[in-house]
Amino acid sequence: MDASFLRGSYPPLVTPFRDGAVDYDTVTALVEHQIDNGSQGVVVCGTTGEPTSLTRAEREAVLATAVRGARGRLPVVAATGSQALDETIALTAAAERDGADAVLIVTPYFSRPPQRGLVEYFIAVAVRTRLPVLIYHIPGRAAVQLEAATVGRIIDAAPHVVGIKHAANDLSLASELLARFGPEFRLFVGLEELSFPMLALGATGVMNAVGNVAPRQVAALCAAVAGGDLAAARQLHFALLELNQAVFFDTNPIPIKYMMKRLGLLPANEHRLPMVPATAELERRLDAVLERAGFDVTVGARR
Repeated sequence: MDASFLRGSYPPLVTPFRDGAVDYDTVTALVEHQIDNGSQGVVVCGTTGEPTSLTRAEREAVLATAVRGARGRLPVVAATGSQALDETIALTAAAERDGADAVLIVTPYFSRPPQRGLVEYFIAVAVRTRLPVLIYHIPGRAAVQLEAATVGRIIDAAPHVVGIKHAANDLSLASELLARFGPEFRLFVGLEELSFPMLALGATGVMNAVGNVAPRQVAALCAAVAGGDLAAARQLHFALLELNQAVFFDTNPIPIKYMMKRLGLLPANEHRLPMVPATAELERRLDAVLERAGFDVTVGARR
């Protein structure tokens, strides 16, 4: 891989809806917004993109739209994991066909497989694609805890598994992965508040939902750490702190979509059930966060 590939800020884009359908024009606009604001890449159909509410055809179409919108100006990572192996393989094959630059595959959820099952699962997917593969470790959603030894067994059998998105409050595992696999291993931070600490440890980038709202600041945080300016990075960490916390005032992406609507980045604050828009109380709380962060909340009307 190119030394700069899969490094820096790769915001996981929301999936915009309008009148119940995916709003593909806004997908294109969101990619353009990330390019304009200095992000190093984007992720589509990750957790923030509400993939479990999308059909397989919609997931493929969102990716194809993002790739066309990017036009090679930044990498597009396709989140292709599903609860079923066959669907994960099919989505991964479609991602390769449609021009994704890498794939992000979540640990199979709900089934709570043993570590040996995770090894076989990721090998079964990885051997069927030529794309770089990132494992998505998010135990809070998937109820699956990966071990460093398990990641090692996967990489031994499938060397183009090149890294992991680590969305867990576990600096110990992050340290162990970096110590075991070295600086070429792509460790992405998946929890906003741990971005600076994990980047300081040696993480190569972040995949943070807050990058939908503050892409330039998140990219600047990554650049500051990569450039060795920890004082500037620490300052950005605290400047982003309340926004990072706001992501989890309710289930992601409920707060993110509301804030994007208020900033004029989404024409509609729409979800698919069982996800629902922010309550009026949450709207007021998020407005206050945006105002304290210096954003203009007069752009988009509430709801």
